Amino acid sequence: MPTQQRVERLIATVERHALVEAIDEFYADNVVMQENGHPPTVGKAANRDRERGFLASVARFHEVRALSALVHGDRAVIHWIFDYTGTDGGRYRLDQLAWQRWEGDRVVEERFFYDSAAVRAA
Repeated sequence: MPTQQRVERLIATVERHALVEAIDEFYADNVVMQENGHPPTVGKAANRDRERGFLASVARFHEVRALSALVHGDRAVIHWIFDYTGTDGGRYRLDQLAWQRWEGDRVVEERFFYDSAAVRAA
C-alpha cells in the first residue's frame, strides 16, 4: 500500500517536470495506464515512451501542480493541473484526476479522468 509520504514524493517528482523519472521510480514494470476511455497502455517501457511523446509536444510548462491527494488502502487519487504551451503554439490546461492502484510502493494501475473538450485553453 502506498504511504502518504510516497505519494507526496511522486507528486514532487512530477511537479519538477520529471515525468519519465517518476515512471521509473514509482511505477511497476507491468503498470497499466489509461487516458479517459482510450485503450490502456501496458508496461513501464510503453508508458515511458508515451510520456516522452507528451513531453516532446510541450514547448513550455506554465504550471504543473497537484491540488490535492487522497490515499486510502491501496488506492490514491491525485488532482492535477497541467498548464502548458504546446509545440504547436496552443495553450493547454489539463485539470485531471489520476486514480491509482498501488502494490507495495509502486503504481500498478492508473487512469486519468478529465474533460477532453476543455483541455485547450482560450
